[in-house]
Amino acid sequence: MTDGFPAPVAVANAPLAATVTRVAELANKMGRDPNQVFDLRRLSEASGVPTDVIRSLLDGRRAGEPDLQARFLQRLDLLRRTRVKPNGRRYTQQEIADGAGMSRQQAGALINGDRRPTMEHCDAIQRFFGVHAGFLTAHDADALTDALQRTEQQLLQDFAGRERQTVPAEAAAAGDPLARLLQNHGVRGIAWRAAQLPSDKHRDKVTEWLDMLLESVKPNES
Repeated sequence: MTDGFPAPVAVANAPLAATVTRVAELANKMGRDPNQVFDLRRLSEASGVPTDVIRSLLDGRRAGEPDLQARFLQRLDLLRRTRVKPNGRRYTQQEIADGAGMSRQQAGALINGDRRPTMEHCDAIQRFFGVHAGFLTAHDADALTDALQRTEQQLLQDFAGRERQTVPAEAAAAGDPLARLLQNHGVRGIAWRAAQLPSDKHRDKVTEWLDMLLESVKPNES
């Protein structure tokens, strides 16, 4: 595509609400401070969404949605402020142009809002700043959902490491099937993969299968 973005579409907030609930429950289970997990500044830098909009979305309120041009300029400005050079200085228009494979005139027109960006422009700029695909274009609710899902993945990794440490090595070495399952696959493998599934329905099915599996390897009561 070379003539700009397609028309905007409506965004449902149900995925965001479900993700917020999962992250909050996981953070509580791990004893994490919710103010740190849902830190507005960190989430803004990760998603490109302004902090006041994030606050509204997390509160379940509508925050409006900028048009695609405004969203691009807003997030590009955030990238230039937060993804700086090792010396702490911002990248110049020329450096962005060189890194994104475009002319300085093109980069300047995009940065100043004088030219409507194409998806190719966005992809090139996202690669230059080292952010994920869609950073400059995703709707606010989608962008925040994506950032929180990455938070969820990190929490699951941390939880997995903690859970693995609690498995008695002696029991696993002795052939205890339940201990061996938790040590080798447990949260580390199953929860991580479950987090990648597209809906709560799929995750509930994994939970059901895991419960059945754990029941099948539970040591017999004497």
